[in-house]
Amino acid sequence: MKNIEQAKLARNKAYVPYSKFKVGAAILLKDGTYIHGANIENASYPLANCAERSALFSLLSQGYKKEDIVSMTIIADSEHPISPCGACRQVMHELMPKDTPIYLANLKGEVKETDPDDLLPYAFETFDEDHDA
Repeated sequence: MKNIEQAKLARNKAYVPYSKFKVGAAILLKDGTYIHGANIENASYPLANCAERSALFSLLSQGYKKEDIVSMTIIADSEHPISPCGACRQVMHELMPKDTPIYLANLKGEVKETDPDDLLPYAFETFDEDHDA
């Protein structure tokens, strides 16, 4: 599966001098482009960023829109397919179409398919563009 290979490439870009736990995320776009994200750590742990958020923030900062997303694949060297943290689940719920396939994987070849709603069924909802905050 090409998505898994792309997620592995993203994982190789991780900066994890503290945990040594590399995570990679690859977002496939409708035009065939892959956007990579890797977890980036910092000595002040709360300032670290997960692979999923790194990929989504990169996608938006490059001018793509959530409607351009086909799927996201996340991989790590974990016992079971890796699962996003709560913060990533909320960001994914807002920045991805609700029916986007999300493939959770590990280096042993296990893959679980899910989507943003299944990952976070009671997500904070966003305002519509016509709503005044």
